[in-house]
Amino acid sequence: MVWDDAPSHVCRGGDSRALAFCCPPVKPCPILHALDDVNLTPQEYMDIKEDFAKKTRLGEGAGTCFGSLVWCCKTSKPCPLRDMVLRNIDMDVDEYLTLKKQLSEALVGSDISNSDDNVNALADAFSISDEEAFKVLHDCDNDLRTAMKLLRMKALENSE
Repeated sequence: MVWDDAPSHVCRGGDSRALAFCCPPVKPCPILHALDDVNLTPQEYMDIKEDFAKKTRLGEGAGTCFGSLVWCCKTSKPCPLRDMVLRNIDMDVDEYLTLKKQLSEALVGSDISNSDDNVNALADAFSISDEEAFKVLHDCDNDLRTAMKLLRMKALENSE
């Protein structure tokens, strides 16, 4: 199972499911807001990820930034350390993303809790129907920031 609608990284505007791709909360960054959104403390977040690492192959990866694949980013972001570990342990991208999706579900559940809020926010901000907002958000892989950029571009085109 590949994670077809994997969100962008939290630091790039992705929804809370992207917490599966975040490193430990060791500095001020958008992860703290995402943790608030899903009612997790930084320690609870770290405990869930560390427990998941112990139970799966995401626990491998001593050569990565934080010593385990559980803390590594999405494969669309170039990372020679993560990629080297994946090759060394013979883990393909499909397995990696499948495990990251399972990790995301452990962190935030299987439903996107804020997708309705995102649809409503887009519909209100750009004066479009909920259906159109849902379609744009879906077409942008549930990446709110990308959906907003796309809708801004469409608005600019229509105003000319």
